[in-house]
Amino acid sequence: MENDTKIFGFWVYLMTDLVIFAVLFATFVILRDNTFGGPSGRDLFDLKFALAETLILLTSSFTCSLATFSVARGQKKPAIFWFMATFVLGISFLVLELSEFSSFVDRGASWERSGFLSSFFALVGTHGFHITIGLLWMLVTMIGVGMRGLVISNVSQIIRLAFFWHFLDVVWIFIFTVVYGMGLLL
Repeated sequence: MENDTKIFGFWVYLMTDLVIFAVLFATFVILRDNTFGGPSGRDLFDLKFALAETLILLTSSFTCSLATFSVARGQKKPAIFWFMATFVLGISFLVLELSEFSSFVDRGASWERSGFLSSFFALVGTHGFHITIGLLWMLVTMIGVGMRGLVISNVSQIIRLAFFWHFLDVVWIFIFTVVYGMGLLL
């Protein structure tokens, strides 16, 4: 019964995140042309850079799945290995994202410059914040697995963590398509 409550609570949380991202996407779409004479997505975005971020995050989704399969088989060491690979890929993604943010700010394109940039930094930054939370969650969970093994409470937490991580990957696909794709094409 307690586990059912945790699972229900997790899905409620995930739905609230979905609402937050939906609002941020709607805001971005509405404000994407409000550059106030500043740079637009076409001026700032580098599709190769965004594609590299996408490939890293999609690869992290694959390694997260391998970790989950290892957990399902009761294989502690492979699970930890694949989650650590996922962790490294997540950190790599964040480094690229922060590098992009820094590059924009250095070029005078900070969140204060225009509605477009405010909405861009809010949407992509919120995703990056969620990635950071996912990485911390992953680290704490792997420490727990290392100390206590694949006990029922760890397995339940790992399943929720994997769903959260895959949710963030789906959100990124929308960011890649709506923010970078539309920003470069329209």
